[in-house]
Amino acid sequence: MPDMSASASLAMTQLATFAAQEVDEDRVTPGVLGFIVFAAMAVAVWALMKSMNRHMGKVDFKESEEAGAPGASPESAASSGSKAKQQG
Repeated sequence: MPDMSASASLAMTQLATFAAQEVDEDRVTPGVLGFIVFAAMAVAVWALMKSMNRHMGKVDFKESEEAGAPGASPESAASSGSKAKQQG
């Protein structure tokens, strides 16, 4: 197996010389890598939204007859249940 410390030190040397270069603050841009990352995030958000819309379309929001009204008290639900038993 080759010795990785030599290649690691070479990479660090090149990185150090790159970092030591003078950087013009007016010309710094995100570059191609920044665009690729931004585009990948945009595609991921689009795919997630499409998936969410598909899943939300499958949800049935209709309330069942047995559950009663959302604001109904337990007593009124119990009384409507006892009326149904008396009729049936």
